[in-house]
Amino acid sequence: LTKFRNALQSVYGPFDALSHAQVAAWTPPPMAEGHRGRYLWTDAFGVLNLLTLGALTSEPRYTTLAARLIDTVHDTLGRTRDGTRRLPGATDEHPLVGGLRIGKEEEEDDPGGDGDGQYHHYLTVWMFALNRMARVSGERQYNDLAIELAKAIHRRFVRERDSPRPRMYWKMSIDLSRPMVRSEGNLDPIDGYVVYNLLQKDREDDKTILKQEIEDYKRILETKWRGYVSDDPLDLGMTMWTAHWFGEKEGWATELSRRAVVCLRALVEEEKYFDAPARFRLAFREFGTCLGVQCLRNAVADDFTGVNEKAYWDQLVEKIMTTWTPSLEKDPPAIKLELQPITMVMYATALIP
Repeated sequence: LTKFRNALQSVYGPFDALSHAQVAAWTPPPMAEGHRGRYLWTDAFGVLNLLTLGALTSEPRYTTLAARLIDTVHDTLGRTRDGTRRLPGATDEHPLVGGLRIGKEEEEDDPGGDGDGQYHHYLTVWMFALNRMARVSGERQYNDLAIELAKAIHRRFVRERDSPRPRMYWKMSIDLSRPMVRSEGNLDPIDGYVVYNLLQKDREDDKTILKQEIEDYKRILETKWRGYVSDDPLDLGMTMWTAHWFGEKEGWATELSRRAVVCLRALVEEEKYFDAPARFRLAFREFGTCLGVQCLRNAVADDFTGVNEKAYWDQLVEKIMTTWTPSLEKDPPAIKLELQPITMVMYATALIP
């Protein structure tokens, strides 16, 4: 828990030293990563980790800090890059109707192709964070906000919705008016199907509010998972994490989990990926592997039966953590400044999924 807490405070400042009044008025400091100091992926896991800290300590201050972080993200990434106005369609009462920017430092039309915009995958992770906030705080407004975001972005990212097999864009412009990357993400429809189901399940007064959107994702999913293959440690980890929500409940999730396990074994045994020098690897991507392995191991017994199988995955997680921990526990962490925030929040996530 000390390592977990220290990792979070390296990103969000010494929040344990704050008084109750300071917690209530807290504004998260700008990170070294992201436009105007905010990055959607990092802050989504920041929210989740603060909620975890609250659950482990039974201290309500961490839920308050998570709420403050959520408000700051909505007020930064829910606005244009110059900060002068909400994204198209959004208002102060409905701040997510225009979506949320990624938080890339480069302009969206950056020639390098890695500029700001909106990622479906990041948006679904943020929806999940809002859903967990609603569950922990008991305030349904957070799940309502997630549903508002879900409805707003779906029709922008999903095209040919009336066809037997709709298609998706991977990245959209900041105002959601045009695709920036026309191809389809490996996980996007799977994320959509799982997260939208979680949001709808927690909507007390309307259990069909996302029915059409979920059906769209399901039609894509039915063909998408069958061709799944990956050699990316973060993609594999997030696949395991996503699928574990439906593991042993729906056939596609069980089979997709098995495919991810096979791909990860190949990465370990054939590619020797985790034996390469650390300078050729990225810690935060491997912490995503740790997250997925631990979630899947706990949720889907069939894939981790027997002492040897369990030991195999325990050893992989231990190997990854042992590789990176010495560098990350230095003060400051021995990692590139711009990678510190995402690395430290994913480190915390891997420590306590």
